[in-house]
Amino acid sequence: QVQLVESGGGLVQPGGSLRLSCAASGRTFSIYAMAWFRQAPGKEREFVAATSRSSGSTSYADSVKGRFTISRDNAKNTVYLQMNSLKPEDTAVYFCAARPLLTTAQAGGYEYWGQGTQVTVSS
Repeated sequence: QVQLVESGGGLVQPGGSLRLSCAASGRTFSIYAMAWFRQAPGKEREFVAATSRSSGSTSYADSVKGRFTISRDNAKNTVYLQMNSLKPEDTAVYFCAARPLLTTAQAGGYEYWGQGTQVTVSS
């Protein structure tokens, strides 16, 4: 069992930056692949980024590639999402998710989810 708690969301102007954090409970954090998803009002939840257990492999949605960076600190049981050059279309609730072993871009493949943190990009 893993419990996930996101933080770091807020209101930011276009072109600005935010860093989201997701703290995980438990002592086996390193066995979980971690990902970030987002969901805007009236839209389906979409994949943003994922990282393998050791951070050796990362993947990104085309819409955020070059602007967002996912990372993890297994010693702190935390995964991060650094978001730069934010755009209004990045506005959404951001969720972190965990699944054992391998990453996937499919939301249905993740067993554990946080409660989400709101990111609003607006002038």
